[in-house]
Amino acid sequence: MNKISIIVESVLAAAVVALFILFFTAVPRAKKPAVQEATAQGELLPIAIINTDSILKNYTLAVEASDKLMSRYEESTVKLDTRAKALQKEAETFQQDVLNFQKKVEAGAFLSRERAESEQAKLQKKEQQLMAKQQDLENLRQKLSADFMNEQAALTQQLQDSVQQYLREWNADGRYHLVLNDAVLMNKVAGYDITDEVIEALNARYQK
Repeated sequence: MNKISIIVESVLAAAVVALFILFFTAVPRAKKPAVQEATAQGELLPIAIINTDSILKNYTLAVEASDKLMSRYEESTVKLDTRAKALQKEAETFQQDVLNFQKKVEAGAFLSRERAESEQAKLQKKEQQLMAKQQDLENLRQKLSADFMNEQAALTQQLQDSVQQYLREWNADGRYHLVLNDAVLMNKVAGYDITDEVIEALNARYQK
């Protein structure tokens, strides 16, 4: 997995983590004696656990969001690299022109002072153009970075809304009082993980 894959998935993961610590306040919570009794009898408490990594790897919307961000990042990188290489080549040509000018001055190749000053003015103009192009490149870099971050935020929000809306609809009957992301747990107890069920339902809902 390359660096951008890790960055993209980390950002999406951080966004999704917050979704799975949800209190369903519309559902009356079990009183303490009832909870103790259920635990003593080996019954499951009204709690569910979801694996965020599995959601990101298997939920179609999350996969498409990650692919889209990676594609946009790679396109921006290629665009910047192409412009940077062209500017670098132009800068190298300019440096060679400066060296040639210095050699001509040292060799007394210019027939007049006016001619030497004219060549020097041309070099100064080229230098200013190079500096302007360098600034344009930096502006482009900042714009592409801002565009990427905005798209990243939009896709992350879309993913958050999708998952959160589904969980609220899915738990409308109040079967769970609490849904947790397993990343916040020290250990897991068998019978509480509903990740596969949620992924299957999310993908079916997304396809529609």
